[in-house]
Amino acid sequence: MTTVRQGSLRLGTRRSLLARTQTGHVADLVRAGLGVDVELVEIVSEGDQTSAPLASLGGAGVFVNTLRDALLRGEIDVAVHSLKDLPTIPADGITLAAVPEREDPRDALCARDGLTLGELPSGSVVATGSPRRVAQLHALGLGLEIVGIRGNIDTRLGKVTSGEVDAVILARAGLARIGRLDVVTEALDPLQMLPAPGQGALALECRSGDVELAQRLAEQVEERYTRSAVDAERAVLRTLEAGCSAPVGALAEVVEADEGHEVWVRAVVVSEDGAVELRRSANGPVELAQDVGERLAGEMLAEGAAGLIQETAKRQQA
Repeated sequence: MTTVRQGSLRLGTRRSLLARTQTGHVADLVRAGLGVDVELVEIVSEGDQTSAPLASLGGAGVFVNTLRDALLRGEIDVAVHSLKDLPTIPADGITLAAVPEREDPRDALCARDGLTLGELPSGSVVATGSPRRVAQLHALGLGLEIVGIRGNIDTRLGKVTSGEVDAVILARAGLARIGRLDVVTEALDPLQMLPAPGQGALALECRSGDVELAQRLAEQVEERYTRSAVDAERAVLRTLEAGCSAPVGALAEVVEADEGHEVWVRAVVVSEDGAVELRRSANGPVELAQDVGERLAGEMLAEGAAGLIQETAKRQQA
């Protein structure tokens, strides 16, 4: 069992620049909030050692599971994840202890010649590794050629500078964290492209037996309205029984209302070719954020969302 009164905490991270930068940010929050020394421990997963499509490795969960295994083996005390990669079903022996304040959750276009999405000529090649982005791009009907991509941020941006593709789409939050917002030619409006549930947020997991540590992280590191918003988004994903590679976008915001705060949730499910799109929204008390997300997803299921999700899953497995 980990104590937070003395000694140091070991934070587990993937070895990429983005992951180490994100974990370094969390380390600063933990040092300031808990008053302990922090050590970063790099954990290498199968997904970091191959260029194979993530879907063939089980999706982004390959990164999550490697960190979780290290946590359960006692090699680290806290695992730091990009929340959008985290499965919505709890893992045995592990607690989602805290979600710090979120970065801008929007997707970002990084295009040649400073072009925006609407300025890209028909036939332009746009690269993304996300079925969610692929489906929403098709739904916009811009006549773009969309290709898959893997690799770290520099590798993806290099495809644009080399002329191999005309643009790539990345999470704006990741670019902000490593100081590369200069490459963004447009932050995509959620009306055009809803982000992945949890995008822009980080997740801190610890062992369920480390009750004191989990409590301290929740008290000192978590931002309550960020947690409410991502809880609503993840409730949408969980109720739809969709994974992180499904064509599902969701974004929740906490706003002031006449009687306290409310959470507003928007979600979209799109067929892979963009021909069919279900886009809905819901709101309710912030204290019932998960219920709002579940209600919204239930309405979408009643309108055929499950079929669209299953269609994409079959294509990924083919």
